[in-house]
Amino acid sequence: MQDIYLTYLNRDDVDAAALADAEIIATIEASLGMQGRGETVIEPRVHLEPRAGVEGHFNVLRGWIGGDVDRAGVKVVGDFVDNYKTDLPSELGLLCLFDPRTGAPTAVMDASGLTDMRTGAVTAVGAKYLARKGSRSLGHIGARGTAYWNVRLLDALFDFETIRVHSRRPESQSGFAERLTRDLGKEVVATADWRSCVEGADIVVEASRLSAPEPLLRTEWIKPGALVVPYGTMSAVELSLTEIMSKIVVDDWGQCQTGKFGALRAHVETGRLSETTLHAELGQVVAGLRPGRENDEETILLWHRGLSLSDIALGHAILAKAAEVGAGQRLRYA
Repeated sequence: MQDIYLTYLNRDDVDAAALADAEIIATIEASLGMQGRGETVIEPRVHLEPRAGVEGHFNVLRGWIGGDVDRAGVKVVGDFVDNYKTDLPSELGLLCLFDPRTGAPTAVMDASGLTDMRTGAVTAVGAKYLARKGSRSLGHIGARGTAYWNVRLLDALFDFETIRVHSRRPESQSGFAERLTRDLGKEVVATADWRSCVEGADIVVEASRLSAPEPLLRTEWIKPGALVVPYGTMSAVELSLTEIMSKIVVDDWGQCQTGKFGALRAHVETGRLSETTLHAELGQVVAGLRPGRENDEETILLWHRGLSLSDIALGHAILAKAAEVGAGQRLRYA
């Protein structure tokens, strides 16, 4: 048998690759377009809940993306809400990439930072096609890892005049706002409650960390013409939220139909969100097969649960950049 080698990238290696914001957004936008054109294979994510009494679970995402990437991949990411108590991120992940022609492994890499980046990029690409072009204000709930990249990449596209953030833990909220203020070079305001954060915002992102579903995001606070992006593991929205929407867009309808988690789980189970009421998948919009926003009066909702395709595409881009700067280790597999 011929020798098989793979590349291993730890968190420092991923950071050393240092993809620019525009590169991250372009990579994810291209992968979504490929999904819309049917140039990918994606299977709905599955969950593993390892033990009772622990507030957390594992997500397993699998897929293949064609084109110049031409890689299959599997990502396993833990989602454990109480990790902050032991100074760990709530989400820790590992991405494995494979040659789809032979099944040989080609790379193993830290996927914690990658997950944050690709989630923020999907939010940003969604806003590019679904938010009003003149959006000037952002209201963001949640301060976990993905939240930083939501705000950073959205601001890269819209250069907001106003950014408001809120989190249930004051210490994470203040640190989050301070970090963003420093990195974006503009004031980011930490608010005392959900309402003052999101009411009247042009773009509303809900990335909360609830232990059980609770309708904390009120439909009446949503500004007509806004884009709303709820993606908390546990739903924080009212059932009435979908009733005010001109269009509902998801990342992948197949995986939105399954599992017990997700911001619009109750809407699917009660028939409020169905194949009939769904406008499109985001990939169809990016590929030009379905319209995105058509006027400033439309109020639009984007629900994204996370695509393996995004992980694979961004992982491939990080691998290439890491090779350019000499980051990573070459390991013998066989």
